Amino acid sequence: MERGVEWDFEPTLDRIAALVDVLGSPQRAYPVIHIAGTNGKTSTARLAEALLRERNLRVGRFTSPHLVSMRERITVDGAPLSEERFAEVYEEIIPYVELTDTQGRRIQFFELLTAMAFAAFADTPVDVAVVEAGMGGSWDATNVADGTVAVITPISLDHTDRLGPDIPSIAAEKAGIIKPGSTAVFAQQELPAAEVLMRRAADVGAVVAREGLEFGVLNREVALGGQLLTLRGLKGVYDEVYLPLYGAHQAGNAVCALAAVEALTGGDDPLDVDLVRQAFAEVASPGRMEVVRRTPAVVVDAAHNPAGMQATLEGLHEAFDFAKVIGVVAVMRDKDVDALLELLEPVLDEIIVTRNSSPRSMTPQELGSLAVPLFGEERVHVVDRLDDAIDKGIGIADAEGEFSGTGVLITGSVVTAGDARLLLKADGS
Repeated sequence: MERGVEWDFEPTLDRIAALVDVLGSPQRAYPVIHIAGTNGKTSTARLAEALLRERNLRVGRFTSPHLVSMRERITVDGAPLSEERFAEVYEEIIPYVELTDTQGRRIQFFELLTAMAFAAFADTPVDVAVVEAGMGGSWDATNVADGTVAVITPISLDHTDRLGPDIPSIAAEKAGIIKPGSTAVFAQQELPAAEVLMRRAADVGAVVAREGLEFGVLNREVALGGQLLTLRGLKGVYDEVYLPLYGAHQAGNAVCALAAVEALTGGDDPLDVDLVRQAFAEVASPGRMEVVRRTPAVVVDAAHNPAGMQATLEGLHEAFDFAKVIGVVAVMRDKDVDALLELLEPVLDEIIVTRNSSPRSMTPQELGSLAVPLFGEERVHVVDRLDDAIDKGIGIADAEGEFSGTGVLITGSVVTAGDARLLLKADGS
């Protein structure tokens, strides 16, 4: 049954509201940490989930998009739904979907997945759900849930055709997840975004916690395989916290997740510092600055907008300090491709442009025509298939020699990262 594509949606909650109503409002069966923003949502969700699970809570996590399997989006106890359970949940709710369809509200693809997640979490049942907005906030299907805690990760320009042409309009859309009486946890924001978010919080009477004011990263040192952090939460200071993720942006995601969990738990007592250390030491964020091969080093990252790419490149320089970097890049045609290439040009010694498995992928030829004026013809390689492009990148790095300090960065899209992980058989969910 055709349900459209998830990147093409109408700004309404009518359909999903009607569906969860006939399902018995499963999204109200547990407290929710709701996460919106431009970058860092999935990593923040995974970090919050890790903290909650370390407290022996049963946690449902709903994130998007997926890297390899649709089942990754709906996890319980840190594991994706099994194929059998995923099919079972679908079969359980599809009669209600069809009932809603007959009332003139045809349920869309992302709405169906959202309803499946809410239903699966209620049926488990989970103690708490960590829910990532798909796109935007106010009109996102996930917004039929009322988050006890609303987290807004850094806001920048992305999906401008859907969410608005500037930072304030995008922030206004994301701010829609902040509900009356909730706690709003804000990552560091540009001033135009911060003003909009604070206005929304004041309008609905939400308690506000801001990174850099009420909580924040006190200290950060590069460590083997990640970084060592001192974090100031809402209720205490947590020192000697090892995070096996790279980059200042991941430290920011970690402290936002920490503040969200502190806010959810209530009371004035801080979390147990050993619990925080244990939870964060074991966290993973597949496809985010992920090393998938060692010789030569191959790093896969899902950056797909300028702010995300800037954070990735800063993290790459800090954590790896490659002498040379070979880029394998495939992007969606609706992104700010020129800005992505401009950021990559000073970092990449050579760029291999290709395509990913999405129908929205820019063709290698189109991407090459944009790259050549920036990089020069001698630094640009146009390769039709991603597997061949990865082979070429690894081949160039190999030719430089094992001790040359040459690395390969595969980036440009979540789909590119997922495809690369599959091709390179990277382990992880």
